Amino acid sequence: MAKKGKKFQAALEKVDRTKEYSPSEAVALAKEIDFANFDATVEVSYNLNIDVTKADQQIRGAMVLPNGTGKTQTVVVIAAGEKAEEAKAAGADYVGDADLIEKINDGWLEFDVMVATPDMMGQVGRLGRVLGPKGLMPNPKTGTVTQDVTKAVNDIKAGQVNYRADKAGIVNVPIGKVSFEDDKLIENFKALHEQILRLRPASAKGNYIQSLTLTTTFGPGIKVDAPNALV
Repeated sequence: MAKKGKKFQAALEKVDRTKEYSPSEAVALAKEIDFANFDATVEVSYNLNIDVTKADQQIRGAMVLPNGTGKTQTVVVIAAGEKAEEAKAAGADYVGDADLIEKINDGWLEFDVMVATPDMMGQVGRLGRVLGPKGLMPNPKTGTVTQDVTKAVNDIKAGQVNYRADKAGIVNVPIGKVSFEDDKLIENFKALHEQILRLRPASAKGNYIQSLTLTTTFGPGIKVDAPNALV
């Protein structure tokens, strides 16, 4: 732990804590100071001035980043009949109905995303105690409860990310890997930033984005100039 601490401190010393960087500056610096011995994830964190206890100020959804996330997602689809065949054709890793639900209920969780057709949600619902704590329960807001299983699987495989504001109004979203070219990370960031701006609740008052930070898996946070992030 001490060795890791020294590396973090060395990285932190290269960050001007009083400065808000442009997206291009933040990406370049994050890659420069990354010290992970693997291809670290680049993530952005929004601190939003919203009240998530109000229904109209909850921010949750999904989008496909222009350049993906660099991560291969394992997709389970709960569907039957024609929809199950569509899911298989689309490239879902596992497809099933009652038997697969039972397997998951018994503790099998070797997947990243679950998609379900609306008619199967009655059965999927009993997996709430298993899937809920891990954030794996299908939800219409993230496009994972749908009749269009082909689109859902294709979007997830293409690099779809989910975003959701927590109780404090914080939204954390991965935008790629350190190995990505700078322009691809910046393009992903700007696509996400535009989406977050579009989602501003009409009832939200004052400064919507209170702070915006970019970081890598182990690296220190780098403040980003949110008002000028799309310039």
